[in-house]
Amino acid sequence: MVQLYVGYRNPLITKPSRPLPRKVSVVGAGGIGPDIGYFFKNSLPEVELVFVDIIEEALKAAQNRIEAYVKKALSLGKMSSEKAEKVSSNITYTTDYSKIAGSDLVIEAVTEDLKIKQKVFEQVEAIVDEETILGSNTSAIPAARIFQVLKKPERATNVHFFAPAWRNPGLEITVWDKVEREIVDYLYWLFCQLGKAPILVDDVIGYVLSRVFDNWCNDAALLLEEGVATASEIDTVAQEFVVAGPFYVLNIAKGNPIIIKTNLLQMEEGEHYRPAKIFYSVETWKTVGPGGKVEVSPETVQKVRDRLLGVLFSQCCEAVDRGIALIDDIEFGCVVALAFRKGPFSIMRELGEAEFKRIMETYARERPGMPQPQHDFQYYQDFYRHILVDDLDGVKLVTIRRPHVLNALNDEVNSEILDLFRKFEADSSVKGFIIVGYGPSAFSAGADIGKFPEVLGNAEAAADYARRFSELFFHMDEMEKPVVAAVNGMALGGGLELAIRCHKIVAVRNAWFQFPEVTLGILPGVGGMVVPYRRWARGRKEVSEVFHEMVRFARRITAEEAYRIGMVSRLADDYPSLIKAALETVKELEGRVEKIPEGPVEIAELKPVEKPMAGDLVLSREVDQVICQAIKEAAAAQTLKEALEISFKAFGRVACLDAAREGIKAFMERRKPKFEK
Repeated sequence: MVQLYVGYRNPLITKPSRPLPRKVSVVGAGGIGPDIGYFFKNSLPEVELVFVDIIEEALKAAQNRIEAYVKKALSLGKMSSEKAEKVSSNITYTTDYSKIAGSDLVIEAVTEDLKIKQKVFEQVEAIVDEETILGSNTSAIPAARIFQVLKKPERATNVHFFAPAWRNPGLEITVWDKVEREIVDYLYWLFCQLGKAPILVDDVIGYVLSRVFDNWCNDAALLLEEGVATASEIDTVAQEFVVAGPFYVLNIAKGNPIIIKTNLLQMEEGEHYRPAKIFYSVETWKTVGPGGKVEVSPETVQKVRDRLLGVLFSQCCEAVDRGIALIDDIEFGCVVALAFRKGPFSIMRELGEAEFKRIMETYARERPGMPQPQHDFQYYQDFYRHILVDDLDGVKLVTIRRPHVLNALNDEVNSEILDLFRKFEADSSVKGFIIVGYGPSAFSAGADIGKFPEVLGNAEAAADYARRFSELFFHMDEMEKPVVAAVNGMALGGGLELAIRCHKIVAVRNAWFQFPEVTLGILPGVGGMVVPYRRWARGRKEVSEVFHEMVRFARRITAEEAYRIGMVSRLADDYPSLIKAALETVKELEGRVEKIPEGPVEIAELKPVEKPMAGDLVLSREVDQVICQAIKEAAAAQTLKEALEISFKAFGRVACLDAAREGIKAFMERRKPKFEK
């Protein structure tokens, strides 16, 4: 098996060997090519972009698509006019390959044909510099086959985007025997830095995610051929597991020819991968879109469900068994790239061992030859789903990897971090821990709404919900080994409450902190009304004023301001410098961990406000009154435990107010709340 990761799992820990690209070329202006180009311009507005195609009409269509994307982003307020001007400029659309000279990176996105791809790369190699990195967006063809024609194959590999490529964070990078590790590591860093969520995969046909998606679609088509269900019935059933069913996705991606090509290629591994005949005769499927449903009989639901889960588990377990990818990357990739609601191994866990075995036995009868799991049920369950763990000179670096939700916390994230602490806090070789967020923009954007709507109206259930969520925090309060928060971007709500429970906070200069809960009609109930005052406002009433404004009015503060008031101990210029600062801080705290101080805290007066505001949003007076009372009582409490209990009970009281119902409802409906009282 190929060793996929030689360095760190977190792509941004170390500085890369090369700078960000100044010039990127995309060969192939049809299909996914324009979206790849727009991804680069949107992420790096000043980059020079060249589109090359042999068809003028494709180039014109690409230009129209780019312009339409920019226009839409402007109309939705998602792009400034200044950025729009940069994104739209410095782009060349040409049939002349010589225009790619001087490119730092060339991405090929032509039709899925080996000979054509090889011809493209032979032309490209004759023009570009020796240091130029070459990548193919192929969805199935191994890099070893494509790049065997190159004189310098070591600077080339596959970079597989997923539609829509400008927005979908999924990306597979193949590791093959001739590519230089420096190239793989650079691409792994680059795409994460630009907002993607790359995974490294072995150089086999279809890698991982194409194998999953293409065979998911192929088995759906076989169900259709067999008369088990219609396309709309299959897509209806599939939406239990994915945002959109296979036939709907095939329609928007014009994916039928791709399934044919990739599955014909995969037939090298067996006849069972032969594409369904119906793909050759249908151009568009009659089906339902996301959220759309038709009536499906229970018997049909069972048959479709068993088949779809069977092929999902077949492909994912085989990828683990063959070492095509790491199990956590497969789980992660299915969610971020393929829009599964939960990862395949989490679905497996929820079904349980007996049901998993039944489904796979059924699948073996219906689809003889398709891969079956080679290990027992538990083998596919023992891994962290939401965190990455790296070892840095005796320190465990914990990366919260949920970039698709800005690294939001949930019960399982907390449980995984707690499990790691318990495993290593007694290990003498481990000096301490660092917690950081995945990617360049978010430490953690808060806590998932999760089951909170279920406890609205029930004060005791809501308070208990906060207590249970705090299990990790309680443990951190008692730890003897240092835990440092490395805040790499926004730290909001529950994410900020995690950071303030760490023994020290270091942050990048562009990070920011906020308790936005009051804008949802609730309050920061797992430490936000307690810990900042005890840690940083003791004997400093002016600092307590800052925390009053943060909790009551959702005021955001910058890392620079947090540093001035002592909340942040060190500032860093970039992600690698941040990790270095965190590492140094852990070592400084060895044997000198400072617990959250006990005893009452004298705070600034909490003045009543007739019309509390967060920006232009009118807040709930009732919620503000509960917050003020809780802050006062918690500050007067003798112990941290008593203060936190006051906070939990306040959370319970707020959960019974109309404001909480309105705030949560508005959040789920993606609208601005209207608080009446």
